[in-house]
Amino acid sequence: MTSTSSPVPSDPELSGSTRSSVLMRTGGVVAAMAAVGLVAGACSSDDSGSGSTTTADTSTATVAEGATGEQYKDGEYTAEGGYISPGGPQKVGVTVTLSNDVITAVSVDTSQTKGPSVEYQGKFAGGISDVVVGKNIDDIEVDKVSGSSLTSGGFNEAIEKIKQEAIN
Repeated sequence: MTSTSSPVPSDPELSGSTRSSVLMRTGGVVAAMAAVGLVAGACSSDDSGSGSTTTADTSTATVAEGATGEQYKDGEYTAEGGYISPGGPQKVGVTVTLSNDVITAVSVDTSQTKGPSVEYQGKFAGGISDVVVGKNIDDIEVDKVSGSSLTSGGFNEAIEKIKQEAIN
């Protein structure tokens, strides 16, 4: 077993780290999928319109509301955050889609960026989805993405504004 496991001693550590990262991402995706399934079940009971909701439908709706503990309204939200770079004040626009308090999509508007920050915001925008999609918005506190650490300050500020706008 020792002769076939790994020729490089550091590989098990990297594999463990990588495995942990993959498991965390997978867990977020599974949670998002479960939340979508609960909403679909809740929506189907509300859409019956005839007033003859069955006991099974009613219990599904109750579980959906109680299990998720939703704090935020589903929808798409946009906000702007600011930060100070060596080139001066910068702004970053953030748009997220929420479903059951989970971020299902994110985009970053870098059109107002000036100077060298353009490159860093571009890198940030390219990597942010991997960091936040599938996670509860309350669990988001970004510190560095794709080598860009200052943009995260503006991103986090925008997320806080979005949370205030989306609160139930």
